[in-house]
Amino acid sequence: MDSLYLWLNLGSLSIPFLYSFHPKLKLYKKWKFIFPSIIIMMLFFIPWDIVFTANGYWGFNPDYLTGIYLVNLPIEEWMFFVCIPYACIFTHYALLHYFPNWKLSENLTSAITFILIALFFLLIVLFYDRWYPVINFGYAVLLLLLVLHYRKDLLQQFYLTFLVMLIPFFIVNGILTGSFIEEQVVWYDNTQNMGIRMVTIPLEDSVYAMTMILTPLVLLEYFDSKFSKSTSKLSKS
Repeated sequence: MDSLYLWLNLGSLSIPFLYSFHPKLKLYKKWKFIFPSIIIMMLFFIPWDIVFTANGYWGFNPDYLTGIYLVNLPIEEWMFFVCIPYACIFTHYALLHYFPNWKLSENLTSAITFILIALFFLLIVLFYDRWYPVINFGYAVLLLLLVLHYRKDLLQQFYLTFLVMLIPFFIVNGILTGSFIEEQVVWYDNTQNMGIRMVTIPLEDSVYAMTMILTPLVLLEYFDSKFSKSTSKLSKS
């Protein structure tokens, strides 16, 4: 069990990685956009993680780790920000491949987004003295506003695919927070979150997962679009 976190990361990545070469999906062709997008996401999420860990807002149980650390984070935590977003991006595109017309209407997408933004604002006000909801929901508000303005079509699809992603999320994050095992892999200081758990998972984690996935997804869509336009212009010239 001293490598549980490592195996959860590798297990989450294994099938999406292998099926990236499927002749109908060919997700490997998007790697030149996917990995830079994940790295950009990590430029925000990793410093956030480092600061929260250093201040004891959350931490990691060494009994489930390999013992290798980079800065003050276990190597498994760094892997988490690559393996989980990649697996979710794969899930997003796989679902859209098999259900190409699977999307919400523009009006419903806008309504859901504004309801989420209003809810996050309310929670920030109610828990203004707790760092996890303030940073987590604050970033979610900014991200949703930007994506709604520039890529509403992505949100029309993402809200549906994210509902499917929540299934493995509850399994993996449930294990990390103590479901099915004796102790937590990742522990939280409840004085810095809302103290509301979905079984063992802090409620904030669901929003954290949403923004961690949506950030690289919108970036890779942007990079892919720019690349396609530049390629089109070169071919015409």
